[in-house]
Amino acid sequence: MAGEFSLRRADRLFDIIQILRVATAPRTAAALAAELEVTTRTVYRDIATLQARRIPIEGAPGIGYVLRRGFDLPPLMFTVEEIEAITVGARLLSRTGDVALQRAAQSVLSKVSVIVPETLRDHLASAPFYVSACGASVSPVVDLADVRGAIRDSRKMRIAYSDQKGDRTRRVIWPFAVAYYVEATLICAWCELRNDYRHFRVDRIVSAKPLDQRYCDHGGQLMAQWLAMRREEQTGY
Repeated sequence: MAGEFSLRRADRLFDIIQILRVATAPRTAAALAAELEVTTRTVYRDIATLQARRIPIEGAPGIGYVLRRGFDLPPLMFTVEEIEAITVGARLLSRTGDVALQRAAQSVLSKVSVIVPETLRDHLASAPFYVSACGASVSPVVDLADVRGAIRDSRKMRIAYSDQKGDRTRRVIWPFAVAYYVEATLICAWCELRNDYRHFRVDRIVSAKPLDQRYCDHGGQLMAQWLAMRREEQTGY
């Protein structure tokens, strides 16, 4: 949780700089707080942190803040191949059916385009790659952001599942991974009903709800065992 918190704060500090960079007038802490969906007190603390790191933000509470003209973040040193990897990876996410990740990918590209050297910016925007639109469908029932959240927090989920024959069952599962295939997206989980590992196609889940109850997964044991089973199936030993 501490690492996740630090990552969120780092993103927020970056966003404050970006907002002030394009602002045409001073932005108050209240306006920044509303845009970032945090408290005004949090914005004051973040502004103080940025100023302590020598980011030239000027202003005061109640008046508003501006970023001194001419300031720019130091460019990230990506190679051309790294830029191409980011671009292809972001475009491939359009095939997963995971709407939240697709939005996040576009956000990543927009952030990277701002901070890479200008010589690489055009290549990022028009990299010579095509990724077909064909892919897994978006589920009208399952929010994959909720599933990924349940995995991060080791929370159980209650689902209603319709199999290939149309038979429906209700299950409590321990989700530990999401598998993205071209034709379908799967939730990999331990199933309490079957007392075994199972894969659930997202497009066959009729209802899904994360529970408050947690499951034990010391050191990612579920994922490790599942991967070992997959290797056995593929190699035959």
